[in-house]
Amino acid sequence: MRYQEAFIKTSKGGKEFDSVNATLLQKGSFIHQTMAGVYTFLPLGWRVLTKIENIVREEMNAIGSELLMPTLSPRKLWETTNRTGIDVLLQAVGANDASLKKNPGGYIVNPTHEEVITPIARQTKPSYRDLPFAVYQIQTKFRNEERPKSGLLRGREFRMKDLYSFHASKEDLDSYYEKSKSVYQAIFEHIGLGNDTVIALASGGDFTKDFSHEFQTKCEAGEDLIYHDEAQGVYYNKEVAPAELQKKIEPFAACEVGNIFPLGTKFTEAFDYTYTDESGQKQPVFMACYGIGTSRVMGVIVEKFHDDRGITWPDAVAPFTVHLVSLPKGNPAISKQAEEIYQALMGAGIDVLFDDRPDAAPGEKFADADLLGCPWRVVVSEKTGENIELKRRSEKEFEIITLDKAVNRIHGA
Repeated sequence: MRYQEAFIKTSKGGKEFDSVNATLLQKGSFIHQTMAGVYTFLPLGWRVLTKIENIVREEMNAIGSELLMPTLSPRKLWETTNRTGIDVLLQAVGANDASLKKNPGGYIVNPTHEEVITPIARQTKPSYRDLPFAVYQIQTKFRNEERPKSGLLRGREFRMKDLYSFHASKEDLDSYYEKSKSVYQAIFEHIGLGNDTVIALASGGDFTKDFSHEFQTKCEAGEDLIYHDEAQGVYYNKEVAPAELQKKIEPFAACEVGNIFPLGTKFTEAFDYTYTDESGQKQPVFMACYGIGTSRVMGVIVEKFHDDRGITWPDAVAPFTVHLVSLPKGNPAISKQAEEIYQALMGAGIDVLFDDRPDAAPGEKFADADLLGCPWRVVVSEKTGENIELKRRSEKEFEIITLDKAVNRIHGA
């Protein structure tokens, strides 16, 4: 991508927001706030979010099939499960009288999709031969969040991966549930959050009376407090922590990036979803759900990986691998060399953001490179001669090396 042609407008000064991710993502032209808790993902931000979601998708495909469910659902589905009173539920009605008469209860703008997938599963998978199975989606969700804040960490509109599994027995559900934990851990390792993400026991909330399990990333901006019982090797969300742990140890702040819930038969019973066993008898279907807030993960990454100059994206999710800076100072030979290097880097399979602006000062270009946070910075100038200047975003020192050596270094060779 060429900077001159890109949809990028950075801001070095101006307003500071209520969190690091809100400030840096907006100053870096990754997102734009449309209203409180609602953001447009600009091209740079969409590239990052897409990389995060593709990592999630790659792991999910090993344990489930992808589909896409609707944003709207009829209110009667939520009445079936007695969940119309959830305080974060957003509802919608048509703008004309005819639609109100047709559907006086309005529509639910789905914050989750148990009510949608369970009737579909009942119709599609009625036999013991059909079980177990799991489906997932990556979709925009909506919640009537009373106090949206902290950029992508708490919003009214956000991206989520939600998976739903269906089983012939609790034992089979438990086995799959444990497998999902290892899949989630692999996702967070790949994204770059693995070292600071733990599995914590939490309330089942509206979903289940049993414990749910949260994937909590240690983060100063996080709203959750996590207690670690080192003797038992168990982490607890404050809401379910044993009283003696409040007294003995200090909790740490964390942000929930994923959660899994053993739903049992709560939703399948509501929709009369049973399966026919080998003897022809009807048996209950057991169910669980599994979520990852992909846009929230993006915000957490920024909270974890930044310095006083900007973002330092992990390699796997960076918008580009290389930020190429051309400093021609009116010398057309330097501009030509930078163009050749741009083409060579792309030819080597490397994503490049090429700062080809002819009138921007070197300091402005370097400041943008630091703010945007691509893992590598390559500079072409009169000082570099036939070589290039290569620098890791996370390091202070740079080196002058040949392009071939730089490509090997970037590829990790």
